[in-house]
Amino acid sequence: MSCLLVVGAGLLIAGCSGSGESGSASHAEPNAEAIEHTEEAEQKKAEAAEIAKDRELLTAVEGKKREESAEANAKHKEAVAVAKAKKREEAAAKAVKAKEVEAEARIKKAEEAAKTKTQRQKGEQVKAKANGPTQTQTTTSTQTATPAPAPQPQEQG
Repeated sequence: MSCLLVVGAGLLIAGCSGSGESGSASHAEPNAEAIEHTEEAEQKKAEAAEIAKDRELLTAVEGKKREESAEANAKHKEAVAVAKAKKREEAAAKAVKAKEVEAEARIKKAEEAAKTKTQRQKGEQVKAKANGPTQTQTTTSTQTATPAPAPQPQEQG
């Protein structure tokens, strides 16, 4: 009987330990699922955070590209405006130069005309002195004047 007790006690112990293991295994499964679920949730949160960070980075890069593009566009517009202004300035300078040359030509022509007139007048004065005073009278007498109408006799009545 003592053998039986030892065997029976062994089974009892084995049964207790077996039921203890099966109870904790069933307990371990929900804990493992919870841990796995928690890990998945954390991984999803990390992925969402990474995606958000990537979006922010992409937005910053796109903003910088837009800013650089706008700067390049502004520089191009400024260069075009400067070139146009320079062309207008050069055209205005050419127009001023042409007007100056034209004015100088007119002044020179007027001076030549005045010089020629002065020389002609001096030549006429020399001729007048050489020919005497009759020549002067002749030049003045060559002007035609209209004669005054003759008075008509009045009848007495």
